[in-house]
This record gives sequence, C-alpha cells and structure tokens, in this order.
Amino acid sequence: MKFGNYLNERKENLPKEYAEHCIDYNDLKNFLKLNVYANTIKLDAKEEQLSSFTQLVSDRLGQLQKCEVAFIERLDEQVKKATAFFELESQKLVKEGPEIMTTKSLDATTNLLKRIILLERFVFLNYTGITKILKKNDRHSGLSLSEPYLQRVASLPLVKAEELTELKKIVMTKLNQQHADVHEATMSSINVTSPRMYRSRSRHNLNPSAVLPPNFVGPNQKVLVSMSGPHGTDIVGAVLDCLARHPCDVEDFMLSRLYHNVTFGALITLQSDNVAIFRDLSEAANKWDANLTYDIPDSQATEPLIKEEKDKKDKKKQQTSEPIYLPPSLEEAPYSERDKYAATILNQDGLTSVLLSKWTRLLLNHRISVEKLVRLNKGNNKLSCVDLRLSVPRGIDMSVLRQELIELSSSHGTDIAFQRDDVFRKNKRLVVFDMDSTLIYQEVIDEIARHAGVVDKVSAITEAAMNGEIDFKESLRRRVALLNGTSVSVLENVKQILTFTEGARFLCSALKKLGFKLAVISGGFLPLARYVKSELGLDYAFANQLKVSSDGLTLTGETVGPIVDGIRKAELLEVIAQAEGVTLNQVIAVGDGANDLWMLNKAGLGIAFNAKPRVQEKAGARINQKSLKYVLTLLGYSDQDMEELSNDY
Repeated sequence: MKFGNYLNERKENLPKEYAEHCIDYNDLKNFLKLNVYANTIKLDAKEEQLSSFTQLVSDRLGQLQKCEVAFIERLDEQVKKATAFFELESQKLVKEGPEIMTTKSLDATTNLLKRIILLERFVFLNYTGITKILKKNDRHSGLSLSEPYLQRVASLPLVKAEELTELKKIVMTKLNQQHADVHEATMSSINVTSPRMYRSRSRHNLNPSAVLPPNFVGPNQKVLVSMSGPHGTDIVGAVLDCLARHPCDVEDFMLSRLYHNVTFGALITLQSDNVAIFRDLSEAANKWDANLTYDIPDSQATEPLIKEEKDKKDKKKQQTSEPIYLPPSLEEAPYSERDKYAATILNQDGLTSVLLSKWTRLLLNHRISVEKLVRLNKGNNKLSCVDLRLSVPRGIDMSVLRQELIELSSSHGTDIAFQRDDVFRKNKRLVVFDMDSTLIYQEVIDEIARHAGVVDKVSAITEAAMNGEIDFKESLRRRVALLNGTSVSVLENVKQILTFTEGARFLCSALKKLGFKLAVISGGFLPLARYVKSELGLDYAFANQLKVSSDGLTLTGETVGPIVDGIRKAELLEVIAQAEGVTLNQVIAVGDGANDLWMLNKAGLGIAFNAKPRVQEKAGARINQKSLKYVLTLLGYSDQDMEELSNDY
C-alpha cells in the first residue's frame, strides 16, 4: 500500500479535529512532483554528455534552490500546525490528569489513558509522514535534507513529549493498581489504529510491578514474548512456567543460542484481558538477569474496534481490509509472496569477511531475507562452510541473480550453491556420477592412448570435446580410431593405475548408508566403468563398449552399440530414476565436462565438480574443492554428520 493511502486510512480513524491538524502528505507530494522532480541534480547519462554541462548544473541548482526553499516553508507550516495542536491537547491532558486520577474512578483513569494513546497515534502518523516526505524529496532532488531537518523536528514538543510520556507512565501504574483487567477490556473501544508492530522492552533492572504490555491487549490478542539472557534452559523454563499459570494458548516457539546466551520466543494468544501474565514475565526476567520484549502484530484480528458511531459502510471497509501477513513459523521471515531457497557457501581454506560482506550485500540488493544460518564445518576450525535458509521474493530475475552468484563465487574462489529448499532437497535418492575426472582423476581414453603411443593426439581431441568445441560423438570416433590394433590387455593395465578422486570412496560409502542408489554413466569404456562400480559399491554402470578383433586380442578402433554422449547420459539417468521409482527432483548428477551438461540439467541437483568454465556457467551448482565429500554439504550435512557416516568405514 502506498504511504499516502495508508496515512489517509489511519486519519479516517481519528476524530475530525485530529485529522484536520495532521500534515497533508499528498499536498507535499504533489508539490514535489510539480516543482522538484523536473529540477533534480541527479543527472542521467545523456544529460552528463551535453556540451553545456556547467550551464545545465547552474540552471538546475538555481531552480532547485527556489523549489527547495518553497518546499521547506510549506513543510514548516504543516509541522507548526501539527505541533501547535499537539501542545494544546497535551497541556489539557497534563492539567486534567492529576485531578482525574484523584477520583479513584477506574473508568475515568481509563478514558484518560485512551486520550493519551490517541494523541500518541497522532504523533506517530505525523512523524512518519514527515520522515517519508523528506526521504522522497532526498531521492528526487539529489539533496540530503532528511537528517538535518529531522534533528530539528526531534527538538520539538511534538516529538519530545516529555510531560505526556511522564503522565502516561503514572497513569499506567495507576491502572495496574486498579485491576488492570477492567481497564484493558474497556480500552478495546479506542478508535485509532496502531503501527504494524508495537514493541515494549523490559530490562531486568526495572521494577517488575510497573511493567505493562506495550499496547492494550485483550482476549484473542496475539503477543510475541521474547526473553534473552545467559541462563539457557532456565530462561525457557521461566517463560513456559509463566505461560502455564495464565490462560493463553502457545501458538509457536523457537530458541536461538550464541554460546551461553539464549533467546527464547513464544507466540501466544491470550484468552482473557488479565495482564498479570506480563508482570510475572517481568519478574522472571528480573530473576534470571534477562531482557524481555513484547511484540504485538497489528493484523486484522488485532486491530482495535472502530468507534461505535462509525456507519456501516466504514465498518465493512475496516472488516474487509487486507490482513497483515503472519508466517506459519517464527523461524520464517514475515513476508508474503516469497519462496524458500537454501544456499551453501563453501571454501575449504576458510570464508573471508570480505566474501561474507559481499554475499550479504548481494542478498540485500535483491531483498532476500536470511531465515536461518547454520555452520556445517567443525567448530574448532575456522569457518569454511555455512548453510543458509533464505526467503526470496517471487518475481526476482533468477538469471541476473545466478550471474551475480557466479561472479562472486569465481572472484573469491568460493563455491555458492543456490537451490530450492523444499521436500526434495531433503529427500534425494539417486546420485549419478560421471567417471573420468570426477570419480577418478584420469581420463581413461588418455591412459589407453598412452600405452598405444598416441596420447598427445588423443588428449588434444579430449580437451576440445570437454570444452564443447567438438561434438562428443565425433571426438569419440576420432579417438577410438587411433587405438586400432592396441592390445586388449591394456584395459587391465589401466585398471591398476586408476586413482580415485579424494573423497570418492567416503562419499559413495556414506550415500549407501543413507539409502541412496548410485550409478556411473561414462563416456569412457564399460570394462573400466564396471571396475569403478565394483570398487565403490555402485548399483549401475553405463559406458561405451569397445569392439575387439575376432580373436579377442586387439581393439579394432570402433565401438559397439549406442554411443554414450551427453544426450544418452541424460536418457540413462531418467531410465535409472524410473527403474528405482524416484522423481527427477530426487536425483543428483555430478560431472565435469560439456557432455555432462544434459544430465546435470536433467537432475534435481546438478553439480559441476572442478569443471570446465563453460560447464560451471551452465550447471545449477558448483564444487571447486579437492574432495567429493562436499557433495554432502550441498544436502545440508555437517562435519559431525560426516563423522557419524564414516564409522565402520
């Protein structure tokens, strides 16, 4: 909702004389549009290239000076009007207050507090309007007048309100002594609305008997109670013990810990208008050396009732206004129309403060909120891997975000995986690996060629194929042709020199313990893929089949059957998924070459492992660390989890 509309709606709930003395935000906004916008000193690129740049700046500054003076004069007049009205009403309350409270009438004291709260709402709306219009002026004029002007406003009675604040404290203490439950029920008829979130803070060194909730609450009111301090479980017990002694429903709770310091929050719904629960909470905070806060969400269910004399049309409008979004969990960012994503940030040499700062700035630029942050590597080592749960606005340009993530990742040598945080992230069931330069360090065709004496020619073709410069089928045909006449025994020799990638054995063992099915789909050759399958305990192995001579002694330089190229890899991935009864969202694919892109993009999570640049740009996630074990971190597993999985390994 635009602020001007918001302000008008709130003014409609004020008495007429209050509304008439509020600043006219729309009038000030229209003045800016008609006078300031056209004379801004924020010049665009076309204007900056004009030959008469100096003259342009001079003209703009001259006109802007006149406009800004007129704007400030106009704003001053409205601030004076609001301040004068506030002073008049405030003095009435300060003068009448002591006399009213001496009557010992609960109703009279309650009505006095209603008038104080009403005047505070008047101040809130005006100060917010002043702040908003100044920011709008700063943005469109190119000047920075907000801060100095607001410093002036801060010294005005409208904002300081020292006498009114002191009177309110006295009145609230008085009401607390006069059975707060009665006045709380009465105050539900106040005809003004509150900010979207009203907060009260009670520190442990305050007098608990003087502490009341931040706003007047009654039955069905939701309140978020939060207590923070150094006594851990004692704080949890203190809050829950207080809640158990009073009629309320616990809707949700959560706990966060920073070493000894714990924050425990509980979202409750009150069942009565007795505020003794807040006094008990304050006493508990005092006992456990804790800080206490109350947050009251301002939603449709918690808005104060409109005054009785409002006609039915206004009442219907109030009842049908759009409610404030309340997330289903306290752990979630309180914003609607968002999707959940998981981000894993990984650098085995440690995450630098510069990288983390730039990462956070990237999130802020895209209005992405962090809901949860968990360290995955051991606590006795420097921070090297974190897992975040993010709240991402719908409609965000994911291609732009993706490119920014790649640039940030490459410039800091740090892997950043960004994936949907849904049920499928936690329930992957099949992992499909490329073989060469993924599960093993070597390219097997190069090793065969080394024995055949044609390694240089084969390696050159291999490199071109991995970079996507040559069609894979054509490259394979050329390379295999160079092996014509090579002894079949070379395959056994190559098996003896294969070196498994760091972490490959552990990763496969851990995944099998977790119930995963594993496959290798290689553009290499079947005898070697079957060897890798056997060594790592995989469930499936697919690769190209080399044709041998009729006597079975030499290679003919040809293949038999369909060539396992990029498209064939994706097809085989889908076949295995169907055979295992899992969806593609439950599949992980890991590879490094251009011919792996099809299966990386087919899988729910495609990981480019120490891959060629083009592959990293196209893949969903990247790992550029030495060990394959980091595949587990993209699933949210910590070092401690990996230690448990390594037992009996």
